[in-house]
Amino acid sequence: MPQTTAEALRRAADLIHTDGLHTGDQFVDQTTGAVDIAAAIYIVAEGGIPDAFYADENTSLAIIGASAPAMTAIRALSASLDTSPCVTEVAPGHDVPDYIEHVSNWAATKPVWDDRPPTTAEVIGTLLRAANLADATSAVPQQHERSAA
Repeated sequence: MPQTTAEALRRAADLIHTDGLHTGDQFVDQTTGAVDIAAAIYIVAEGGIPDAFYADENTSLAIIGASAPAMTAIRALSASLDTSPCVTEVAPGHDVPDYIEHVSNWAATKPVWDDRPPTTAEVIGTLLRAANLADATSAVPQQHERSAA
């Protein structure tokens, strides 16, 4: 399993290169084995493909959302995109960004300024750029407040 967010993003790019990018219903294509971008990140972060990824979108979302390493990598990818995640109201007056939907929809949907969704190569390139950004931001030394003593 990856030790860093950047490593998870790079491994997800490798998985999509090997197995293909799935942009249809569910998180894994039952026929081809191609994987959704969020599923690819989960698979490399946690190891293995849950059965729900083939047939149960709601359970798949819950499984991915419960994985801290997968969600950290998904948030890093989301932050590298040129669009913002939509928000979901979880309680009156309490909205949360939907990072899984953001990255999955980005990979599967054509933007308004283009006539096609990103190609698999473009998705892989974006994952690798997000990994480089994650490396760069994790290399910044932490600032610690000094006591006045």
